Amino acid sequence: MIDFVKMHGIGNDYIFIERLSGNLPDDIPALARRMSDRHFGIGGDGIVLILPADGGDAHCRMRIFNADGSEAEMCGNAIRCVARLVHESGRLTANPLKVKTGAGLRVLELQVERGVVGPVRVDMGPPRLAPAEIGMRLEGERVLDLPLNAGGRKFRINCVSMGNPHAVVFLNEPLDDFAVERYGPLIENDPLFVNRTNVEFVNVTGPGRLNQRTWERGSGETLACGTGACAAGVAAVLTGRARPGVVTVRLNGGELKIEWTEGGNVFMTGPAEEVFRGSWPE
Repeated sequence: MIDFVKMHGIGNDYIFIERLSGNLPDDIPALARRMSDRHFGIGGDGIVLILPADGGDAHCRMRIFNADGSEAEMCGNAIRCVARLVHESGRLTANPLKVKTGAGLRVLELQVERGVVGPVRVDMGPPRLAPAEIGMRLEGERVLDLPLNAGGRKFRINCVSMGNPHAVVFLNEPLDDFAVERYGPLIENDPLFVNRTNVEFVNVTGPGRLNQRTWERGSGETLACGTGACAAGVAAVLTGRARPGVVTVRLNGGELKIEWTEGGNVFMTGPAEEVFRGSWPE
């Protein structure tokens, strides 16, 4: 049996397996596909393993596997859930909490009241803007408003890595009726990207406010994406669509606060919620 905790960060839901001690499950990609299935499994955007740090300054390590079994470098919503889970279990109560990810070390500040973790602020590190750092078959320093054709339509993409690749598309038309499921996978799998990309479709709705829908690499459309909200905030500042400072990003599952000034680190603040616990019979 595999004990798990189902959690979500504004609707971006994962199945968390804590292995700070003990062995790893067998064939993790296949396990991720089975557990994430919303009809025959638990249901989720993927699974997250919480592991020993194995040296260095980190308190623990996080590995993320998408619903299709592919491994992701980082997830801003999942890492907030990791912080709440290990703190409230009493296993790791350091605050700030340092978590090792596939995108590097991340530092989290937990707002705790009477032992319950509320909003979590994550130092997401600096955005990476060079095509080589994002994983693109391009040269240059930045990718801003680059024309890209997908499905017979021309988009302009703004590319940012937050440890994982993102293509941000600003749209003038309302997001509610936009065909994310049509254009998302076409941009995700464009040959321009070495290892595919996450895609954010974004409306600017006011000073310092964005609406976002995300097509997540390996999972399809998700209710939220923390690294994607960071990428959208950075892209909005770089293209003059938002001022440096705090940008509020509204996603289908809720809101995130993104803080960024050019040359600095990106900070993301949002909630983490537990849904239920159980045991997987395998």
